[in-house]
Amino acid sequence: MGKSIHSPQHQKLRELLVAARKKAKLTQAEVAELLGRPQSFVAKYEGGERRLDVIEFMLVALAVGADPAKLMRALAE
Repeated sequence: MGKSIHSPQHQKLRELLVAARKKAKLTQAEVAELLGRPQSFVAKYEGGERRLDVIEFMLVALAVGADPAKLMRALAE
């Protein structure tokens, strides 16, 4: 198994998070502000340069108004 950051599943997770952000009509800068992080934090996980741990994933999902459990179910499909 290779690094998960380069896996198809990680790509799908990134796509789900970007879609959730866009559905919420939020920019990367707005999400970063909600998280108390720099805009580059959002750009890096969306661009595949950085992985999110479980807690970060939950905080990101909640910041964009998404249900983390639903995102995980979508990832598993």
